[in-house]
Amino acid sequence: MLSKSKLFLRGIADVLPHMLSVIPFGIITGAIGVEFGFDPLLVYATSLIIFGGASQIVFIQLLSGGASSLVAITSVGVINSRHFLYGAVLTEYLEKLSLIKKLVISYLITDQTFAVSSKYFKEHKINNHSHYHLIGAGVILWTTWQVTTIIGIFLGSVVPDEWGLKFAIPLTFLAIIINEFRKLDHV
Repeated sequence: MLSKSKLFLRGIADVLPHMLSVIPFGIITGAIGVEFGFDPLLVYATSLIIFGGASQIVFIQLLSGGASSLVAITSVGVINSRHFLYGAVLTEYLEKLSLIKKLVISYLITDQTFAVSSKYFKEHKINNHSHYHLIGAGVILWTTWQVTTIIGIFLGSVVPDEWGLKFAIPLTFLAIIINEFRKLDHV
C-alpha cells in the first residue's frame, strides 16, 4: 500500500503526459480572453473560478458577443454537467471522506484528472488514502493551468497563428481517450 505522499506523486506522474495538450490550451484560453477585449484580471478570474478551458472560452465568447450573464453562466453549467457523471463514478472511492475534502477534490476534477485517477482506482486496491492520487493529479494540473493562462494573457497576442496552437483544444480531449483505442472493442 502506497503512502499519501507516494500516491500524491503517482497522481502527478500519471497526469504529466496530458500536459502536452493542456499547456497550449491554457495559453490559448488566456490569449482569447484578451483578444476579445476583456481585462486581464477578469480573464484570470475565469481561470480561477471556472477552471475549465472549454467552459472559460464559451463564457468569454458569449459575453463578448453580447449575451447576458445568465446565458453565459447557464451555458457553462451545461458544459460542465459531465462532472456529475464523474462524481457518480468516483463516489465509491471517495465516500468515506468528509464533505470539506469532497468539495476541495471536486474543484480539482477535470477531464484529465478524472481519466487518470479513475483508471488508477480501478486498477489498484482501494485504501483510505487513494484520493491523494486524484489530489496530486489535480494540483499539478491546476497549477499548470493557472500559469499557462497567465502566459496566454501576456504573451498570447504575440504567438503567431502559424504555430497552430488552436489545435490544442481538440488535442486535449483526444489525449484523454487515445489510450482506449488500444482495445479493439472500444475502437
